Amino acid sequence: MKGLICGRLWTICFRHRNSTGLGICTPERMLGICRGRRKFLAASLTVLFVPAITWIYLFAGSFEDGKPVSLSPLESQPHSPRYTASSQRERESLEVRMREVEEENRVLRKQLSLAQSRSPSHHRGNHSKTYSMEEGTGDSESLRAGIVAGNSSECGQQPAVEKCETIHVAIVCAGYNASRDVVTLVKSVLFHRRNPLHFHLIADAIAKQILATLFQTWMVPAVRIDFYDADELKSEVSWIPNKHYSGIYGLMKLVLTKTLPSNLERVIVLDTDITFATDIAELWAVFHKFKGQQVLGLVENQSDWYLGNLWKNHRPWPALGRGYNTGVILLLLDKLRKMKWEQMWRLTAERELMSMLSTSLADQDIFNAVIKQNPFLVYQLPCFWNVQLSDHTRSEQCYRDVSDLKVIHWNSPKKLRVKNKHVEFFRNLYLTFLEYDGNLLRRELFGCPSEADVNSENLQKQLSELDEDDLCYEFRRERFTVHRTHLYFLHYEYEPASDNTDVTLVAQLSMDRKSVIQLDLANSKKALIVPAFETLRYRLSFPKSKAELLSMLDMGTLFTFRYHVWTKGHAPTNFAKWRTATTPYRVEWEADFEPYVVVRKDCPEYDRRFVGFGWNKVAHIMELDAQEYEFTVLPNAYMIHMPHAPSFDITKFRSNKQYRICLKTLKEEFQQDMSRHYGFAALKYLTAENNS
Repeated sequence: MKGLICGRLWTICFRHRNSTGLGICTPERMLGICRGRRKFLAASLTVLFVPAITWIYLFAGSFEDGKPVSLSPLESQPHSPRYTASSQRERESLEVRMREVEEENRVLRKQLSLAQSRSPSHHRGNHSKTYSMEEGTGDSESLRAGIVAGNSSECGQQPAVEKCETIHVAIVCAGYNASRDVVTLVKSVLFHRRNPLHFHLIADAIAKQILATLFQTWMVPAVRIDFYDADELKSEVSWIPNKHYSGIYGLMKLVLTKTLPSNLERVIVLDTDITFATDIAELWAVFHKFKGQQVLGLVENQSDWYLGNLWKNHRPWPALGRGYNTGVILLLLDKLRKMKWEQMWRLTAERELMSMLSTSLADQDIFNAVIKQNPFLVYQLPCFWNVQLSDHTRSEQCYRDVSDLKVIHWNSPKKLRVKNKHVEFFRNLYLTFLEYDGNLLRRELFGCPSEADVNSENLQKQLSELDEDDLCYEFRRERFTVHRTHLYFLHYEYEPASDNTDVTLVAQLSMDRKSVIQLDLANSKKALIVPAFETLRYRLSFPKSKAELLSMLDMGTLFTFRYHVWTKGHAPTNFAKWRTATTPYRVEWEADFEPYVVVRKDCPEYDRRFVGFGWNKVAHIMELDAQEYEFTVLPNAYMIHMPHAPSFDITKFRSNKQYRICLKTLKEEFQQDMSRHYGFAALKYLTAENNS
């Protein structure tokens, strides 16, 4: 046993026997009690000093008249002059005491482990210059992981990752759905990370457009993004028939040694359907454990696929035992290049395809075939680094408790609908990151220099010019906030119209009723008003025609929008005229008018000082009127507002007097800006506001 004491940080490593009798050295969760937990300290002192005192006692008791006395039954001679009944009783007493001390130590270690698992610091760690990696969860975890060769005899603090060391991550991402999945993965990584990150994204044109916009508007410190054109790599793998749903992109991890920069030595490769539950630096630290010719870090496949017994005549690709899953890969790129990896996997694929004809699991089949021939290439990762949640897997053997997990892999086509006794926990973890506000991840890594970002620097300069003592500071700051923008969240098929009359819908509209061509919207400044109605019912059969809507209006199922709360907002639409209108008709601007409109995409933007509740649409309609847009009501279009819980901002507007005062101040500033910009023509807005 040995311990490392650093201030109030204790790192204790024990060598003992587990329930199976195997001697295993485990870092006993690298107990860190930097926060001064009394129970931790007391337990640690007891575990550290009780055995020491006991052995001193035993050692002292092993001498008689200054000479050592053997306690070994093999060395004890009954006919020896020194062998007496009293010494025999003393020896037996000491052996009993030894067993009692060992039992006490076992109980204390268990209590120490349980206390650590309940401690908040178990998840957050410390913030020193370096920190220990690969904590594990005890002997039983080492056994479940197969006792990875090469590290079962190591004892002491594991290799550390420097705080500002950049961690490189490669992800193949193509299409709309994959770009959505990869954002959830990235958020889970950012949430736990304490190191700079460099993402290498192999993406098609669609994913690149989506993700480039996302990261440019996200502006996360100490994160770098590089894109590699997946379309240019298709010719490298298109000759391989693949039955897997990932298609041709599921084969592109094979060519990363050729695709990524030649000076990049190592990289973590991830599938998009991965969720991290720990700091990725812990996985990065595993590279230090690679020995000899080990160049691939992989977790054993947790299904029976490669055993070939799933059904009659099931014939999988060759693999070593259960094979390995390639959802999480550690690649030593520099060594792989020296080994001529490109030639190695190509020759293997060509040979196997002569009999297999196609791959079933994309790149995973080829990786496993190479490993089958060259088992020395692989370093087997503990299975908690890739808990595979497909049906009929052994994933539940990878962890004693869900808090032990490090990486969750949704590698079933069923995704969130997969069968597992803890699937609710896994699903909630995934949904947490799916819905997590990415703006909260814009935190600096203190002590780590970041690359200069022009947009971020400009934003900081603008914010520094604001007066933090201003009671409306929060409103003014929001004006400069850059919001994360994720384009094309859902799959769509889009072909631009040849006559430039295509429209982007921002509300529920019927595509066969917007009169875009007849009104020459492409060549005129028009704002097409979609009359708005509302219902107080949470379930409503949407009217299929204007006649049906008018009937529902007469029966009291529908109402004109906000007629009982904010009549002025939509009154200029002239709903009485709309009932009988068959052609579009023009209406004039009035104070507080805020209809839903269809406009060209080059129209004025919303004024960014109005965030939350109040005056965002009012200000925009006023700006359109100042620029001489015509407001035209569509006679056969309509939209219906459904009931929902009050937003956080409208609650603040109703309950917070200062919120309302700030909104009034911003309105006055907006009107002053309008007067300066549009001169005499803007006086009507001041007059209308004063008369309202």
